[in-house]
Amino acid sequence: MTVRWCELTPVLLALKKRGGQQAQALGRSRGGFSIKIHISVDALGNPLRFLVTGGQHHDSTQAKALVSDLSFKRVIADRAYDSEAFLEYIQEQNANAVIPPRSNRTEARDYDRHLYKERHLIECFINKIKYFRGVFSRFGKLASRYLGFLYFAGALIWLR
Repeated sequence: MTVRWCELTPVLLALKKRGGQQAQALGRSRGGFSIKIHISVDALGNPLRFLVTGGQHHDSTQAKALVSDLSFKRVIADRAYDSEAFLEYIQEQNANAVIPPRSNRTEARDYDRHLYKERHLIECFINKIKYFRGVFSRFGKLASRYLGFLYFAGALIWLR
């Protein structure tokens, strides 16, 4: 069976319209071909928002998008979210940042170590969504479908 170029043209155009690997949240990091899931949870560990990016993107680039349009008194996050722009945004919202400083920071910044222990809620939530086979293996090719499955898994966890 031979396939002519004119038969393949619509397929190639459809792939181009989707944007390729970058638009589908696929990227390369140190570990190889990967995806990053950015998650925002409430004080009880229930999911509020999901974002997916390629593995090479830094966490702090998605920090503002995770908490925008939410009301909060404090933001508890790990060192990856320690950026001046994000800390200023949190202060503009009249909230406290419970984020440990990165090791390469020139000027040390204090944070509440006791409140930081509550960050285990996000780790527990990540452990819960790993029980869903579609999350840890990413069967879906499109980022929108993968994100939809993440929201579906989050809704099931809310209903427990």
